[in-house]
Amino acid sequence: MIGGHHSPHGRPSLKQVKQITIAGKMSVNELIAEMGQTGVMGSGRLGKAVDILETMRKDKDCTIFFGFAGAMVPGGMKNIIIDMLKHHVVDVLVTTGASLTHDFAEALGHAHYQGRADADDAALNKQHLDRMYDSYMPNEVYGGMEDFLHMHYDLLFGEEINITEFLRRLGSIMPTDHPSIIRACYEEKIPLFCPALADSGIGLMIWGQLAKGKKVKILAFDDLREILDIAWECKKAGVFYIGGGVPKNYIQQAMQFSPKAAEYGVQVTTDRPEYGGSSGAELREGVSWGKMNPSGNYVDVSCDATIALPLIYAALKERLRLK
Repeated sequence: MIGGHHSPHGRPSLKQVKQITIAGKMSVNELIAEMGQTGVMGSGRLGKAVDILETMRKDKDCTIFFGFAGAMVPGGMKNIIIDMLKHHVVDVLVTTGASLTHDFAEALGHAHYQGRADADDAALNKQHLDRMYDSYMPNEVYGGMEDFLHMHYDLLFGEEINITEFLRRLGSIMPTDHPSIIRACYEEKIPLFCPALADSGIGLMIWGQLAKGKKVKILAFDDLREILDIAWECKKAGVFYIGGGVPKNYIQQAMQFSPKAAEYGVQVTTDRPEYGGSSGAELREGVSWGKMNPSGNYVDVSCDATIALPLIYAALKERLRLK
């Protein structure tokens, strides 16, 4: 049958594409539900993403691994991520050193600013402004981070620790005047992993202390034990990726070396699969690696994350009845 009519030429039964109807005073969830009912293209995938996230969060046996990369804090997404952490929408967070650097800077009272993508970059360099497309960050944030790390160095690096423990300690002393992802993870006891911390402003500031004669012993590989333990011990796993890179692969390899592949998955990315990189790889590709369950429920959404994440989370928050 096609749309209630007999299928000609031996075609399989097909569902019609439902045309989106926009009503006055629609909630975001109502809009996403309409988009999802198209069942096709970007709108259908965005709707499916919310459906899957709702299902995995309501599955009490599911541990949700959240990985995000890219300019989420410079792009205004920080408070959404913090809200997800405070409501325990996710259980484990993996991100980049750059993301934590931007979060750290804002926690110390610095800000990102609206700029221009076509700006004169040589002029910005003279003004000590660092550009991320059309978002700017003042270069003086590094001095603030360096001073903070110097002031608390002995507490942060008193003995051999792994990166996750360093981030826990940093979260425990993070100022409370401004919202912070690092502090939210500490307060909510959500494991925070950052495998490539050295590849960031925070990493440079720590190296600066080493250059001045300070000592530190970071057990970089010890973090793997922690995330692998979580992957091994959870009853079910779900993954939620914003972007790709190190955070995505770190979670995916934990799935690969645990007895259980991920049952659920949502990926939002603008990268392409044809070039073979992790950031653009479709989630179903992970089936070949043993990272994703072949009978699992997952979707890839090709969209700017600063568009998709607010829509996804607003709809999800309404469905989960979160304040």
